[in-house]
Amino acid sequence: MKLVTWNVNGIRACQKKGFLDFFEREKPEILCLQETKAHAEQLDESLINPMSYDSFWTSASTRNGYSGTVTYTCLPVENVEHGIGIKKFDDEGRFVVTQIHDILLYNVYFPNGSAREERHLYKQEFLRKFMRHLMKKLAAGQKVIVVGDYNVAHRDIDVHDPVRLSKVSGFLPEEQEWFSQFLDAGFVDTFRYFHPDEKERFSWWSYREMARPANRGWRIDYICVSENLVPQLKAADILDQQMGSDHCPVMLELEV
Repeated sequence: MKLVTWNVNGIRACQKKGFLDFFEREKPEILCLQETKAHAEQLDESLINPMSYDSFWTSASTRNGYSGTVTYTCLPVENVEHGIGIKKFDDEGRFVVTQIHDILLYNVYFPNGSAREERHLYKQEFLRKFMRHLMKKLAAGQKVIVVGDYNVAHRDIDVHDPVRLSKVSGFLPEEQEWFSQFLDAGFVDTFRYFHPDEKERFSWWSYREMARPANRGWRIDYICVSENLVPQLKAADILDQQMGSDHCPVMLELEV
């Protein structure tokens, strides 16, 4: 099974830049998008059911054109949740949770904490409470995958300038520590599982800084799996040649 995740920074904008060509070429069994910036009723059929895939959407109820996630799949879905039961997070359209085979798949758009102190505190609360939620799933023995734009880079090799960026939201010491705790609690960063020390492999580049041509990027888009899924892992990669957003897609292949 091929699983792809991508922050498209506006699905309608990305559609104009070749999104559907990418989808048809890759044909993943599951495609998870973040920051769709749209409600499903605003979109045409080509984005609702491309190639007869089913799609499951969440959108921000608090603001138009903000946040939003969608999971596309051609596999049978046993259950869908549009949040984790915490209203202040769910209202921002940050989750699509699907049960596919024996896997609980979280498609998540983690908050960005850079705008102001209030959003920084919101993000830190999100990280703590989402971790607590996931620990209950692991304790129950479930197979869990968490994909999406985490808005956190973990290690020095995951950013282009670790010294300067250690004072920037997304690579603050407490955020790096959260990611270490997340992995220690029972998750595996699948890209690092296959590419443990590979440098200059990023998934986001600032538009404002014109960073992509010089590869001044961050690796903040992840597919992490619970440790009980490790025997099923086959390959992982960052599709960093794919254009269409300030992020690029991330891919995992696993046996199901």
